[in-house]
Amino acid sequence: MSLGAFIKKQFIDVLQWNEDSDGTLAWRYPMEDFEIQYGASLTVRESQMAVFVNEGQVADVFGPGLYTLTTRTIPVLTNLKNWDKLFESPFKSDVYFFSTRLQLGRKWGTPQPVTIRDKDFGMVRLRAFGMYSYKLADPRSFFTEISGTRASYTVDELEQQLRNLVVATMSATLGGADVPFVDMAANQLLLSDKMREAMTPTFERYGLTLDNFAVENISLPDELQKAIDARISMGMVGDLGKYTQFQVAQSVPLAAQNEGGLAGVGAGLAAGVGMGQVMMDALRGSPAPAAGSAPVASAPAPTADDPEARLAKLKALLDKGLVTQADYDSAKAEIIKKLIG
Repeated sequence: MSLGAFIKKQFIDVLQWNEDSDGTLAWRYPMEDFEIQYGASLTVRESQMAVFVNEGQVADVFGPGLYTLTTRTIPVLTNLKNWDKLFESPFKSDVYFFSTRLQLGRKWGTPQPVTIRDKDFGMVRLRAFGMYSYKLADPRSFFTEISGTRASYTVDELEQQLRNLVVATMSATLGGADVPFVDMAANQLLLSDKMREAMTPTFERYGLTLDNFAVENISLPDELQKAIDARISMGMVGDLGKYTQFQVAQSVPLAAQNEGGLAGVGAGLAAGVGMGQVMMDALRGSPAPAAGSAPVASAPAPTADDPEARLAKLKALLDKGLVTQADYDSAKAEIIKKLIG
């Protein structure tokens, strides 16, 4: 082997990282059996940072740029190695490159249901998933807390550590959000902001910046979801009168396509109106007309009814669930008041 080949093999005069693949956050320049030539060139590209490490201790940190390695440009390393001002010899040092590119579209999710307390349903078990993005901002902290002296450190390795952080933060945030589960879908943006705010300090401690965090879905076990669906259905019924009108309005377009369909809708609507009339008459004390009988225009309404008959009629309506207990009690009190004067 020639002397020139020996020197070329033993000394490095250009330090750089081409970063020719995705998913690597930290990469150590191969230094085994090599030394860095004094005055060598260090190239740090945009979206990169470089760190000199002396015996496991972080020395000088370099941002994007082109540097000539002398005692002036690596003052911390010079101090650690106790070089004098005239030092111009080759030296050994570990050099790590870090990618500061934004890591987009990273997925998170709960591998197992998370138990939280909901003010409407008590203890519930839910799952959630979404997306987040981050970037490496402080290589010194990242090297100390996460990557260490490994030859390389990848995004996938980091996310194994971040997953537990996300799940723990989500459990605490959901538990303290004081938002009923049924309202969470409408508050996912607010929930995402709360989780991002809660996780930011931990990310910063690891040398990372959390750029975005999104909660895309929160789901419950099937049995609890069915209970919520039933409650929503009851809420939709709400006002029986409006619900009947809604049903009729929905059925008119369909009935119009069938022969005699509109007549059936009219009969149903009349029946609904008739039931409402019975309830109103009972509360006012006037008798309801018999079903199917023709109205008699000349028959005057009675001025008063037998109180016992009116009370019996009200009790029958209550038993059938056509009036509420409160309405029954109110009408009963009115009848008794009139009876005793």
